[in-house]
Amino acid sequence: MLKSAWRIAARYLARRHGFPDPVGLLARIRGFAQPAEVCLPLELLRAGAIFHARGLLNTQAIQHNLHWVWPFWVERQFDPLSASFVPRGFAITHVNLTHRNWTALGNPDSDTYPIVDPAGLLTPFWDSWSLDAWLVAPGKPLLIPSREQNVRQDLDMDEFLAIRTELNRDGFHLSSRAVVNRRDSESHIDWSVHAESESQALLIVTVRPTNPEGVSLVHRLTVREQGQTWIVNDRDRFFFAVSPQSIHLSDYRRGDVLQHLEEPTEALNAADITCPVGLATGAAVYKLDPGSMTSVRVSVPLERDQSARSTRVTSSPSWTDVLASTARLQIPNRRFQFLFDAAVRTLVLLSPGEVYPGPYTYRRFWFRDATFILNALLALNMPERVGRCLSGFRDRQSRTGYFLSQEGEWDSNGQVLWIMARYFRATDQRPDGQTRRSLRKAMRWIRDKRLGNHEDPLCAGLLPAGFSAEHFGPSDFYYWDDFWAIAGLRSAATLFSECGETPVAQECLREATDFERAVNRSIEKTVSYQMTQAIPASPYRRMDAGAIGSLVSSYPLRLYQPDDPKIRATVTYLLENCLVDGGFFQDIIHSGINPYLTLQLAQTLLRAGDARFWELVETVARLASSTGQWPEAVHPRTRGGCMGDGQHAWASAEWVLMMRHLFVREEADRLVLLSGIPGDWLKPGTVLAFGPTCSAFGPLTLEVDTSATRVRISLEASWHGVAPLLEVHLPGGRRQELAWQPTAPGRACYEVIR
Repeated sequence: MLKSAWRIAARYLARRHGFPDPVGLLARIRGFAQPAEVCLPLELLRAGAIFHARGLLNTQAIQHNLHWVWPFWVERQFDPLSASFVPRGFAITHVNLTHRNWTALGNPDSDTYPIVDPAGLLTPFWDSWSLDAWLVAPGKPLLIPSREQNVRQDLDMDEFLAIRTELNRDGFHLSSRAVVNRRDSESHIDWSVHAESESQALLIVTVRPTNPEGVSLVHRLTVREQGQTWIVNDRDRFFFAVSPQSIHLSDYRRGDVLQHLEEPTEALNAADITCPVGLATGAAVYKLDPGSMTSVRVSVPLERDQSARSTRVTSSPSWTDVLASTARLQIPNRRFQFLFDAAVRTLVLLSPGEVYPGPYTYRRFWFRDATFILNALLALNMPERVGRCLSGFRDRQSRTGYFLSQEGEWDSNGQVLWIMARYFRATDQRPDGQTRRSLRKAMRWIRDKRLGNHEDPLCAGLLPAGFSAEHFGPSDFYYWDDFWAIAGLRSAATLFSECGETPVAQECLREATDFERAVNRSIEKTVSYQMTQAIPASPYRRMDAGAIGSLVSSYPLRLYQPDDPKIRATVTYLLENCLVDGGFFQDIIHSGINPYLTLQLAQTLLRAGDARFWELVETVARLASSTGQWPEAVHPRTRGGCMGDGQHAWASAEWVLMMRHLFVREEADRLVLLSGIPGDWLKPGTVLAFGPTCSAFGPLTLEVDTSATRVRISLEASWHGVAPLLEVHLPGGRRQELAWQPTAPGRACYEVIR
């Protein structure tokens, strides 16, 4: 009764004020989806609301203030002569859709992530204000990095993570370097700016009420101690090593501080400004003598709560310590090597305890992303880090056994069972009693969640309609969820068997077998009426880009044989209909070229021995930024990010797994060696290597040395039990089986004819 009253009231108010009927509109929207318990996860609704709230703020602040200096993406997306231009029309919100690119900095095991955009804009805190640097000279155009076309940026990984941004133009040189350091048991982002000019000029270090998502309000700026101490919003502090010659402050009514550099300066010892709108700007000015280099150093303490400093910061390891035992890749392709090394650091940075898919937009938890990221960390020989992250999974399990990160997504339980089993097999450990109880509950949740056989034959026995992975579309009976559940049940059966819990293992196996029959029946009916062998995203969907989700049954779950006709047909459809500029284009929600989905397609091809996988790998390498990062989806024209986080950890995980699988893949009872190595990497005198890497059979390291006629393979391993079969695939050659015959403890060498 109360529900009906609210509907009547909502309809009345909407019609009275000229709005569409919200109840009727919602009913029409739901008509595009299958009936589901949850139409849209609350987490995604919340994230979308926050995202577009910022976009609404951008709408009010940017378009009639284009004379201000804005971040890299705004300068391009609002420029009608740029390929990045987006017409605004009746768009209620203005958001970054063309250059969602940034790179995070930090230390292992710390979850504070300053980010730097492609033009060097430094955002010290999550969703905060930023720092920028400009050069101003009389009679010359301003040198403002966000407006320039030839900014160079690179990632330094020698000892710390550092980002260098550099720009040269018309006798100007401007560069900056950002790095996170520890001093006095506290982390700081240290930002050094270097400038040089052929003529008299001014170096401007400026506080901006913006970041790579748009406006980030600055209501108050306070300057103390001869201009060396700055306080933002009475909370955040940063410090100049040397006092500026002058400072300028401005509020929204007076305009961007850039317009007031020739006006009288503020007092260096005490100055402040309050802006009720939240667009306060500030500038610290340093004079440049012609031909001489001027350097300015700024330090921002990253611990905002000075009274409760994080003990995690003081005890966290160094990059050298963390990477000491990590898998090493040695290949002749310098670009691939750099991307691997950068990806390793991204995965370490974003797994401080919980696992984050990104440092900014996606700085929250999903089981889905965590599963792929943790699998990559296992491939990198980081079982301790994986175990630490997995230990927090039980806290997210409901009383019913549901592993919940987002309501209405039914893939999580299968993913947790799969990655848990993979971890315990890779480390040759057995779960404790509490973990086994948790996994039993997870298994039975899948059993109880499945639909009965009285349902529509197309979905009988499947998991209910849900939102699932958000790149598939509206709520539906997605095979993605079912494939993960089946693989999780089969993995749990093996794990419980190894733990001596035979009845539970048999229960898991029976459920997996029955579930698999239900899915295969559904697929047979679906492909019959659609007249194709390809597997769509759900039994009620035509073939479209969402079918990429069905490939999970081959990679990484290996539920089907590599050459299964259904998988071949699905791959053929995707290659013929869903590639843009050589990469997989997901036109549902993401509407961009997806690096990680492109690599999943490549992995499926590699597993089938199809050489076309290599073109996809090369495409993904081209899509990476100069700092070795991928956004979640790439704009096909701007080559900037158009969806999600600008530094996507799932993409980094897929790159790591791709490089690993070039050297070694797991298939049932065997290891497949070198099946992805291209022929030009096997030139005489070339040495290739990967490892140590965790596998279900035990840790191993593979090294390859080539001569004109032979390939020498050295394999170091510590098998958990009986050695697996070894199968070598050389480019253009036959498959060759090798027996484990160690020439020294834990080491075997083979010579294979090319």
